[in-house]
Amino acid sequence: MSIVIITGGSRGLGASTAIQCANRGMGVILTYNNNSDAAQRVVATIEASGGKAVALKLDVADSASFADFRDAVSDRLAEKWKTERFDALVNNAGYGTYEPMETVTEEAFDGLFRVHLKGPFFLTQVLLPLMADGGHIVNLTSATSRVATGGVAPYAAFKGGLEVLTRYMAKEFGARGIRANSVAPGPIRTELGGGLNDAFETLLAGQTALGRVGEPDDVGCMVAGLLSDDNRWVNAQNIEIGGGYII
Repeated sequence: MSIVIITGGSRGLGASTAIQCANRGMGVILTYNNNSDAAQRVVATIEASGGKAVALKLDVADSASFADFRDAVSDRLAEKWKTERFDALVNNAGYGTYEPMETVTEEAFDGLFRVHLKGPFFLTQVLLPLMADGGHIVNLTSATSRVATGGVAPYAAFKGGLEVLTRYMAKEFGARGIRANSVAPGPIRTELGGGLNDAFETLLAGQTALGRVGEPDDVGCMVAGLLSDDNRWVNAQNIEIGGGYII
């Protein structure tokens, strides 16, 4: 059984990805920051369908905690799956803010940096010794790195940095057969940044070729499929999942 670690797996895209991966026979380690109850509901959903999953607490902004998290992962791998290795890492955890550049504070800038770029870099570094050769890394980026959207400059800049980092991961980890790709959701109906009101959703749907905003499962299914062996030759790519957003 392949085992995947999904950060930010208690809700939204992460929860969908966790469930879709489990539906395809993968074991799931999902992380949460504050909402343990939501994470346990995702675990319960997976186990009710015959899958295996565990939830672990992780603050992606706190890189000093990553070594302890790695040890917790090692313990769960041994207890739940009788193995020392996992097969895939999905760097998904994140949050969004909407504020013009003129008023962004250094504290807000640094917070987004720690979660969206520094966190994935050093978490991947810390977990690499536990990843099986031939594994796969998927980083969640954003269509905002392609389409400039007012009010999200720091978020988009760090997602753009993560897209570049993905290619370097593919280059440097290729000797171990580890693939690295990123997926860039377009407008999705989630809680990120406070969610979508009706007027904003109508606007975004009108800018999308398929005439709607995305749902979490549109992304979760893509990530789960990308992790499968069917896509074993896809590497160092950024794949936008936006239904044709501003084309």
